[in-house]
Amino acid sequence: MTTALQDAGRADARRNRTKVLAAAARALTDHGLDVSLGEIARQAGVGTGTVYRHFPSKEILLEAVLVQHVDDLVAAARLWAARTAPTAAFFGFLLDVVDKSYGRRYVCEAVTTDTSWPRPSLAASARRFRQVLDELLRAAQQAGGVRTDVSPDDVAALTVGCATIRAAHRDRADGTRMVHLALECLRNPVPRDPVPVTEGRRFRDATGTLHAAPQCEECGARLDARTTGRPARYCGATCRQRAHRRRVAPATRS
Repeated sequence: MTTALQDAGRADARRNRTKVLAAAARALTDHGLDVSLGEIARQAGVGTGTVYRHFPSKEILLEAVLVQHVDDLVAAARLWAARTAPTAAFFGFLLDVVDKSYGRRYVCEAVTTDTSWPRPSLAASARRFRQVLDELLRAAQQAGGVRTDVSPDDVAALTVGCATIRAAHRDRADGTRMVHLALECLRNPVPRDPVPVTEGRRFRDATGTLHAAPQCEECGARLDARTTGRPARYCGATCRQRAHRRRVAPATRS
């Protein structure tokens, strides 16, 4: 019985920690760094003492929020790599990073302006993120879909810029379109053959007619042209599901 009670207590503590982290992420996004631990406790539905037991200071809580955010991105990168072709996985992941980083400007500013960062836990998460980014980039480059003259540092800097671009547009569609345009610079230019089947981002069908090469509407990956049936809109199930979630989100919020 004692063991069962201890296990129940640990499970309850894990649930409370998860609730506090989720509430802190929302509160920091909505109110910035001035939000109090008491307000975070209220939003999490727990007592202030519970917050302090898990996170004795706001700085410790902030690091935990950032670690959770980065670790979630690492998990997303691994899913993209496991389920999607290399080039589509690379660009899909970058769009994920931009999308999931939206609204975290206050947190990012705290990290970049405070010389005491990164703290040990966050530094370890950052190394894991760098590793999966490097793996996705190298796979996409080996597949011929991404320029070979760009480095992980280039990609990371561009992604930060894309997050800023996304935040500058109140209209989600406009911001996403500009992010897609910015990320296009990473694509490997297609060489022109004397009698080309493709010309840049264009292709010839069976009749010899020149058309724009089809792209995934979600991640921008190039799609194989179909000579029969309806043209494909997405590169795979992942992007199809992401697009569906974006369509139903406005209706859900209303």
